[in-house]
Amino acid sequence: MRVSSAAFSDLDDLADLWVELAADQRAFGSHLRADANRTPIREALARHVAADGVLVAREGQENDATGEADEGDGGGAENVGDTETGDIVGFVMFDIEAGAYEQDATRGMIRNLFVRPVYRDAGVGARLLAAAEAALGEAGADTVALDVLADNDAARRFYRRHGYQPHRVELEKSMRNDTHSKEDR
Repeated sequence: MRVSSAAFSDLDDLADLWVELAADQRAFGSHLRADANRTPIREALARHVAADGVLVAREGQENDATGEADEGDGGGAENVGDTETGDIVGFVMFDIEAGAYEQDATRGMIRNLFVRPVYRDAGVGARLLAAAEAALGEAGADTVALDVLADNDAARRFYRRHGYQPHRVELEKSMRNDTHSKEDR
């Protein structure tokens, strides 16, 4: 398993993976429509690929230095290369937060991190996250932030194991009232 920069030739595969991610997140309350957002996410991925803000984990890649199979030692940025062979088994999309407000910290943002289910619990997500954090640190980030759905306990545990703590809490209220009709008012 090797973490490397994504290429423009990966965009269709990355969009497919994002659609799979978005579909999976519906089980945790996400409102995103997976397939309906294929074109916008492909465009966002293209912008991030152009800015070197997408890393992929590929199956069956070899260690660049030795030519031997990479055993998945959990390393971070030192494993980032530019090869583009092997099936993509996961990806991370990230950037430096840009907004209208001045802040006292430069925040790196993990926009999406996804690993195909069959490759989970094998260190792939940890390697992608570590490589993205290293790239964000090199780009000047003081902190790294991300969003996770409140009901996605496995993702919350994963991020806690990697040092992430709650910072801001988003609350949501449905405007649909299933218990009373307008006639009951």
